[in-house]
Amino acid sequence: MKKIVVFSVILSMFCLVGCEKDFLDRAPNDELTDETFWENEEHLRLAANALYANVKAKNTVDQENMGDNTLWPSTTQYQRIGSGNYNSDLNTLNTEWTTQYRGIRQANSFLANYQKAEVDDPLVAERYAAEVRVIRALMYLYITEFWGDMPLVTEPLNIDELMIPRDPKEEVVDFVLNDLEDAAQYLPEEIPSGENLGRMNKGAALALKARMALYNERYDVAEDAAKRVMDMGVYELYSTGNPESDYYDLFTYEGKLANGNNKETIIARLSLEDEAMHNLSREIHVPDQVIRWNPTKSLVDSYLMADGLPIDKSPLYSVETYEDVFENRDPRMTQTILEPGSEWGGRYDGRENNENPEIFEVPKFQSDGRGAVTLTGYYFTKYAEPTAVPTYNRDFNDIHLLRYAEVLLTYAEARFEQGVLSQEDLDISINLLRERVGMQPMVLADLESNGMDIREEIRRERRVELALEGQRYFDVKRWRQGELLAADVKGTNVEWLPNPEMADNLRTDENGFIIALTDQVFDPERHYLWPVPLPQLERNPDLVQNPGW
Repeated sequence: MKKIVVFSVILSMFCLVGCEKDFLDRAPNDELTDETFWENEEHLRLAANALYANVKAKNTVDQENMGDNTLWPSTTQYQRIGSGNYNSDLNTLNTEWTTQYRGIRQANSFLANYQKAEVDDPLVAERYAAEVRVIRALMYLYITEFWGDMPLVTEPLNIDELMIPRDPKEEVVDFVLNDLEDAAQYLPEEIPSGENLGRMNKGAALALKARMALYNERYDVAEDAAKRVMDMGVYELYSTGNPESDYYDLFTYEGKLANGNNKETIIARLSLEDEAMHNLSREIHVPDQVIRWNPTKSLVDSYLMADGLPIDKSPLYSVETYEDVFENRDPRMTQTILEPGSEWGGRYDGRENNENPEIFEVPKFQSDGRGAVTLTGYYFTKYAEPTAVPTYNRDFNDIHLLRYAEVLLTYAEARFEQGVLSQEDLDISINLLRERVGMQPMVLADLESNGMDIREEIRRERRVELALEGQRYFDVKRWRQGELLAADVKGTNVEWLPNPEMADNLRTDENGFIIALTDQVFDPERHYLWPVPLPQLERNPDLVQNPGW
């Protein structure tokens, strides 16, 4: 990888500022004008590179706080959104609005100027433009999922010039789906490598098209786009033949795209050692404070037993101790939720004479600066690179925004929602995910004989496979299951602990389960969409507030 730099290219209403450190070679330090910049292929590459700064990084994982998979120890703005206790003056609303539209403006400026450049091969210019279209589509996906109807802007307007009314969401979605299809025609199929590592390719355009179509109930379009990615023969699930660790390893340094053995991740925000690092692993296992990511009982309970049945149907589920919770479960559970006896970075495990602090034994509920404290009794292990936990902002795990696993899940869900799902469909999609970890396959006949709802099981599969990847909130909303966000956040049962008195300071329900958070609300008349941020309403009189706000 080339040396990473920060640069600023200022054009007419096109400001590329503070580009994230990824695959940039070099950049001018002075300001350039519209007349002098768009001249050659190098200029196109620099401008396209800058657009990648708009691809969400760890912020993708932060958005998990809006769902019901995890609990942050203090009130964050994303968590306030998930709890329903917020208004249109919440800063994050305006930050998301302005950030996404700033990126869209930059993309529009590129697309308005790129054909001015003199290049030997016109297809090279079209490839860069196609990359930019994919990035712009990603920003429009977030905007429409947050607010619904939104201004569709295709010209390089300044954020302060965005004085136009909202367009119907369906029109924006139509535009983006068509734009992604156009982009796919100019992008290479092969997985980018070398100096192009992390760039958008054809698979990225089609996989993102599949996601946006699924989110908007365009199930035929989602199926088609997902199947085209599957038929490319380029992507495959990350596997080294170790079902007990491959899923976990994908989210550590082992699964970094730079290693060359990850053919599953389609869109990622790359991190390099000493460059563009973050703090995710330490937040997961912070050894002297309360962990930032507390898995919920709701998530833990969602994992099937090894026989393919949910915990309320399986004879294998019999819990008397904390360790029993992890026995005979879908292997993805112990590669996502920390199991006793596992390596971790949280050090002290709660015992007075801990001889092996690198091995997790029991949860810790009271802070004494000597170990990772949990609010729910559970810890994540997914995305936790133990070697990065002792350091601060020295984690260079890649952040995975869209994986081939999601494409397979999208295909299965889209087929089901059209009423045409077959066992063959499951075998080329969901059962590949289960096979990777050595889990019982999903069999339609078995689901029926056990009284299990197929839709519920497909959705369960998506939840457990994509946990901590920032999609749960969007799935809950599109499935119209907002009531889940209003439920009390609970944790483990204190009676399962070897020394229940260690949780004496915690509130529990009548069955002994920890109540970690309460007072969430969800009003279906308003909480399926965010309110238009107050500053935007004050600036633009043509905007109309969303219902209920």
